[in-house]
Amino acid sequence: MKFKTVWAVYFSPVGNTKKIVCHIANGLGNELNIPVKECRFTLPSDRDGIYQFGEDDLVVFGTPVYAGRVPNKILPYVQTGFEGNNTALIPVAVFGNRSVDDGLMELKNELELKGFKAIAGAAIASRHVFSEKIANGRPDDKDYADMDKFVHKIVEKLEQCEELPHQGNFIGRNPVGPYYTPLGIDGQPAKFLKAKPLTDMDKCTNCGVCVKVCPLGSISKDNVAEVPGICIKCQACVHLCPEGAKYFNDEAFLSHVKMLEENYTRRAESQFFVD
Repeated sequence: MKFKTVWAVYFSPVGNTKKIVCHIANGLGNELNIPVKECRFTLPSDRDGIYQFGEDDLVVFGTPVYAGRVPNKILPYVQTGFEGNNTALIPVAVFGNRSVDDGLMELKNELELKGFKAIAGAAIASRHVFSEKIANGRPDDKDYADMDKFVHKIVEKLEQCEELPHQGNFIGRNPVGPYYTPLGIDGQPAKFLKAKPLTDMDKCTNCGVCVKVCPLGSISKDNVAEVPGICIKCQACVHLCPEGAKYFNDEAFLSHVKMLEENYTRRAESQFFVD
């Protein structure tokens, strides 16, 4: 199989998914000796039009897993913002050490409806954005070594095929199920849909970073302490604030974080799918 370009396509509010997708894409570019380009759709301004890919493109497409699926506020753009033309696809679902659930299957299914053809796929564990106690330091050296092996297997697979291969074996329900219901430390559903980040004004310098990094453009540029728009709990404003001024104090949200810290600190292994 001959390709002209490897594309690293990603939604990545805090940078974990970008790091993983770009590592895989760069590995493929090096082994295939072709250029690698990035396509970010993280910010509102990135989602103004439709991205089109052809038969000579190899697309590594990644999103984080939110509640066991593609993030619900981003899913509509995944469904409408990308068009392939028998385009080779490697879907990558990045999960925060709990479970990938249906995230990988959903990503693969939605993109195949738009003209892409999955030739391989991966569910890769990463540090959970809610807590540094959950998979801190992931992806680590072993994860990157596993990704490199994955890349090599993909290249071997492509070299053995005259036509674009198809990978049919992926983890997850098909059709996908409902979003995962977050639980609190008491084992009961934790309802924090309306929770929004707060701002420690003693630390805040009004630099505006939080406004710029919010993937839904939900933070007021006139008053960074106000969040009039929808919050998807991506933690971009919390992680990327240079002063550490953003935080959550919603009781249900914190109870869910505590539940995750008590039950999901074991090492979850990544899974790779390439025949």
